[in-house]
Amino acid sequence: MKVLFIGGTGNISSACIQPALEKNIDMYLLTRGKSKIEVPAGVNFIHADIHNSDEVIKILKDQYFDVVVNFIVFKPQDVERDIKLFKGKTAQYIFISSASVYQKPPVFPYITESCPLKNPFWEYSQDKIACENILMKAYREQDFPVTIVRPSLTYNTVIPVAIGSWEDYTIIDRMKRGKKIIIHGDGSSLWTITHADDFAKGFVGLLGHQQAIGHAFHITSDEVLTWNQIYEDVAEAAGVKLNAVHIASDFICKIGDQTPGMEWMRGNLPGDKAVSAIFDNTKIKTFVPGFTATIPFKEGFKRTLEWFEADPARKRIVKENNDFMDKVIAAYEKM
Repeated sequence: MKVLFIGGTGNISSACIQPALEKNIDMYLLTRGKSKIEVPAGVNFIHADIHNSDEVIKILKDQYFDVVVNFIVFKPQDVERDIKLFKGKTAQYIFISSASVYQKPPVFPYITESCPLKNPFWEYSQDKIACENILMKAYREQDFPVTIVRPSLTYNTVIPVAIGSWEDYTIIDRMKRGKKIIIHGDGSSLWTITHADDFAKGFVGLLGHQQAIGHAFHITSDEVLTWNQIYEDVAEAAGVKLNAVHIASDFICKIGDQTPGMEWMRGNLPGDKAVSAIFDNTKIKTFVPGFTATIPFKEGFKRTLEWFEADPARKRIVKENNDFMDKVIAAYEKM
C-alpha cells in the first residue's frame, strides 16, 4: 500500500510513521523539509510546499497513492485545493479535523461521532467544520473518497496544558521556579488527553480501510482526568509541588480579549477545554478491532518531558505566555 503523508513531521503525524512502516506500507512524506523532527529510515521524501499547487502537480505528475493524509489543513480553501489535486489520484483521502468541532456547550455528557458539529466560540473549529462540510459534499456528489479523523488533545512533542505552554517549555520553567499556575474554573471538569503513540494505533488501522470511506472517527484515550489531576501529573513529572490558582474561565477570557495575541482564549476555554469531554470510542474500536489506548497520562507525560529536556533548544521560554499568566493572576488577586 502506497501512502502519502502531507505535513508528516508534526506532534501527531510523526508518531504515525513508524507503525505504518511496520505494516510494510510504502510511505511517502510531502514536506518543505524545514522540520528538525527525526524521521525513521525507509520513508520516501517529496520536497514541496502543498500550498503551491503548480509545484505539487509537477512533482507528483502521474503518481497514484492508495491513501493521502493531510495533517495541515485548516481552512476551507485548503480542502478545495486538495479535492482538485487528488480526485482520481487516491482511493482514500484522510482529513485531520479536530474534536473541538463537537457542540459547545454540550447537551449530552458522552461524545460520539454523531454529536452535532457546532462551536460558536472558536474560529479554528468553525473552519474545521466548514472543511468537513465541503469534503462530505464532495463525497456525496463526486465520490471523493474522504475519511475524517478528529483528534482531541493529543500530545507527544507538546505540553498539553490549557494555559501557558504548547510547543514551549514555559509552564515547566514556571513550575520549577515556584510561580503560580492558572487552572481554569475549579479544575474539576473532566478531560481526555491522548498520547500520540496511542492515537497512531487507531489511525494506522484506518489507512486503506475501504469501509471507512465517508465516515468520521475520533481516536482518543479512555482515561478521563480532571484538570486538577492533569496539572498535578505535570508538576509531579517536573519534580515540584504544584502552586495552583483557580480562576474562572470567563475572567481569563476577558483578560485575553484585552491582550494582543491572547484573544483565542475564548476558543481555547469555552470553545474547548472548559467543558467536560468524555469520548465514546466504540466506533474506532469497531472499525479497528483491538484498538486500545494503553499509555496513562502520568506515564506518557514523563516521556514528553524527557524529550523536551534532552535538548536545551527545546526548553524555550515564551515571554508572552508568562506575561499573560502574570497579568491574569494580578488582575484576579486585585479583585
